[in-house]
Amino acid sequence: MGIIVPVLTLVFLLLTTMSHAAFKPRMILVGGYVGAWKVPDSPSNTLNHWAESNRFKVGDVLVWNYDAKVDSVLQVTKEDYDSCNTAKPLKQFNDGDTKFKLDNSGAYFFISGAPGSCTKGEKIHLVVLAERSNPGGGSGEGGSPVVSPVSSPPALSSHAPAPAPNAAVGLKVGSGLFLTAFAIGLAMA
Repeated sequence: MGIIVPVLTLVFLLLTTMSHAAFKPRMILVGGYVGAWKVPDSPSNTLNHWAESNRFKVGDVLVWNYDAKVDSVLQVTKEDYDSCNTAKPLKQFNDGDTKFKLDNSGAYFFISGAPGSCTKGEKIHLVVLAERSNPGGGSGEGGSPVVSPVSSPPALSSHAPAPAPNAAVGLKVGSGLFLTAFAIGLAMA
């Protein structure tokens, strides 16, 4: 019994921390390093290659670091991305330390606002994954149940009803830390 409680405590702490990390937005440095927002060194080393090797989720925050005196970041439509048109951006950033939250799933297009840089490859197209829905009943973000609209009354069935949502869904890291401290206290007693 002496080793079981500390091992269970460690497992519980790890699972609690991992579940919290799943809901925490990530800060993602565009290109993976400071200074990546530039004309690429070669056609085989573009920001699109970097974007294709990453998975972006709703809530992630993209971070660009660049010299604001000579460059900027423009969010544009697909058409303006393809033609490198800087005239009508959806959003324009020129602070040198741009942060952009990915609020929705789907495609995002960004180009450089520096003259001629987009046509030389300083641009990025990325896709944000759709949030997984849980048609089995589970829970949505923030621990509230997922609710699906019903278009017609349910048919009578001989199947047993689905179990009620787990009350533990609402537990957050704070309560996990309390339970971990309690378990450690028991182990030391």
